[in-house]
Amino acid sequence: MKKEHTQRGFGIIEFTDRYGIDCSLQKSSLATEDAIWFGVTNANAKKCVYGQGWKPIALHDIEESDEISISTRMHLTQEQVAELLPHLIKFVETGEI
Repeated sequence: MKKEHTQRGFGIIEFTDRYGIDCSLQKSSLATEDAIWFGVTNANAKKCVYGQGWKPIALHDIEESDEISISTRMHLTQEQVAELLPHLIKFVETGEI
């Protein structure tokens, strides 16, 4: 894990997940309440190709008529993180949720 600051001065922790995907935990710039961004750094878009399994797809290959939305990170408030913490702690201690 690498702890740094964004160009705008917000704390960010960068790490990789179990599959080597780049992820981050970042302080949000939200002015109305404290929040964080948490999740994968970049979309890892794939499509299922019959008989070939999941294949990477470049976002520039998506057709203009396609309607898509790709979210890579959760925007969580302090209250939401507080609700998740007991479950995360239980997982750390027992491997279960």
